Amino acid sequence: MIPQLTQTIAAPRQALTLLQRRRKLIIAALAVVLLGALPMIQSLAKVQMSTHELVEAAGMLLIAIAIFGRAWCTLYIGGRKAQQLTDTGPYSISRNPLYVFSFIGAAGVGAQTGSIVISMVFVLGAVAVFLPVILREERALAELFGDTFKEYQARVPRFGPRFATWKDQETIAVRPKLLWRTLRDGMVFFLAVPLMELFDWLQVNGMIHPFIHLP
Repeated sequence: MIPQLTQTIAAPRQALTLLQRRRKLIIAALAVVLLGALPMIQSLAKVQMSTHELVEAAGMLLIAIAIFGRAWCTLYIGGRKAQQLTDTGPYSISRNPLYVFSFIGAAGVGAQTGSIVISMVFVLGAVAVFLPVILREERALAELFGDTFKEYQARVPRFGPRFATWKDQETIAVRPKLLWRTLRDGMVFFLAVPLMELFDWLQVNGMIHPFIHLP
């Protein structure tokens, strides 16, 4: 009976691990596609126009929020997703705060083009890519934690935030290695800043000729 119970618990945990690996592969593939597409897109607000610069600055703020927000989430859940159900801190107001902050980061990256529309497209693209992963993760968590997860699911929204459900805990066990890894991975968002500046320079100097212009 015990081996059967162990297998029942192990299967959802393995599914979560595979989903997390698949998520990283999806991110890498998406980054490659964007690198090829972005040079062909340009904001209607030309480089060095105040509107263009303002959108870029707002995007950098969103990227900073995303990086520190993801680190905040890691403080609560780092390495424990398949071992225990985390429902405190950011996970008390959203079931998927890591993804929410990733969406914010995607908006910030898109804003480095100087286009609000492209920023929104980045967010919608990120939601479209990760929503199937989120749904599969939820099914695995429901198998793993049963009624406890169903109660959590009914109380806390998928994205939120629902501040009325906020709760915290007095102490948290921090795993420095995972926290630094999250911060390191989040810094990738900031790579968009010099990269987009390079694309702007290439476009301004006529080395790249974009054929899509968006506000």
